[in-house]
Amino acid sequence: MTALAQAFASSFLAVFEIFIVIFAAGILVRRNVLKASHIEALSSATVVIFLPCLIFSNVLTNLDPVALPFWWVIPLVAILMTTVGLLLGALGFIRELDRKRDMLPLASMQNAGYLVLPIGLALAPAEFDQFALYCFLFILGYNPVLWSVGTYLVGGRGKGHETWRAFLTPPFLANLIAIGLVVTKAHAVIPAPALAGIKLMGQAAVPVATLVLGGVLGSVPIRVRSYLWDAVRVIGIKLVLLPLVTIVTVSLLDLHTSHPVLARFLVIEAAAAPAVGLILQVKTYGGNEQKVGSLMLLSYIACIFTLPFWIAIWELIVG
Repeated sequence: MTALAQAFASSFLAVFEIFIVIFAAGILVRRNVLKASHIEALSSATVVIFLPCLIFSNVLTNLDPVALPFWWVIPLVAILMTTVGLLLGALGFIRELDRKRDMLPLASMQNAGYLVLPIGLALAPAEFDQFALYCFLFILGYNPVLWSVGTYLVGGRGKGHETWRAFLTPPFLANLIAIGLVVTKAHAVIPAPALAGIKLMGQAAVPVATLVLGGVLGSVPIRVRSYLWDAVRVIGIKLVLLPLVTIVTVSLLDLHTSHPVLARFLVIEAAAAPAVGLILQVKTYGGNEQKVGSLMLLSYIACIFTLPFWIAIWELIVG
C-alpha cells in the first residue's frame, strides 16, 4: 500500500502541474481576461503551424521502420481501443442508446494529443521523443474515427458530408507526408537547417496546446445536477473500465518487457479524459452543448485523480 501511495504521489504531482495550467487558462477565459478570440487564434496556430511542425520533425527524426517494424500496428491499436470503448459505452447506456448516443464518444474517445503529450513530457522528458512518436502514430488511426464516428454520435447526424474534411487536418496530413518520406527514404534530402527550423517551431506545440485545452474547457457551459447518473457512467467507463482493460491486455501481451515506453503510452492514452474535439463538434454540427460540456468538465476533474492512479498501478505492475 505504501508503494502504491508513493507511486501515486509521484504521478499525481506530474499530472497536477499540467492541470494547474489547464484550469488557470479556464479561469482566465471565464474572467474574460483571455477572450474566445485569443483561444481561437492560439488553437488555429497550434493546428496549422506548431503541431504539424512537431509531428513532421519528430516522425522524420525518430521513425525508423527497421528498428520499429510494427509501426503501422499502432494506428490500428488506436482504432481497436476506441472500438472497445464504444462497446463498453453501448453496454453502459444499452437501455437508452437512442436518446443518449452522444454519451458514447465521451465514454470512449480520449484527448489523444493535447492532454497526453504534456503528461508524457512531464513524466519522462528523456523519453519524450519516442513517446511523442507513438502518440502521433496513434493519432493517425484515431483522428479519422473521432471526426467521423464521434461527430455522428455526439450530435452531427445528418451532416456526414461535412465530416470527411474535418479529419484531413494539417496535423493529419503532416503525419502522412512525414511517414511517406521516411518509408521512401526521401527524408534524407531535407536540409538539416530546414529540419531544425521546423523542430524549433514544433517546440511551441505542447505548452500552447495545454493553454488552448484549458481555454476550451473554460468556455463550456456547466450544469451538473441534471446529468449526475450519466456522468457516473461516462467516468466509470472512460476513466476506470477502459484503462483497466488496457492494463490487463498490455500485461498479458508482456509489452512492457519488449517496449516499455509504448506500454506506458497506451496506459496513459486509455486513462486520458475525453477529447475536447467533441465539444468543438457539438458547437459546429449541433447537439447538447451544455450536457456534453458539463460531463467533459467533470471528467477532467476526475482525471486529476484517476490518471495518476492508473499510472501508479502500472508502475507497480512493471516493478
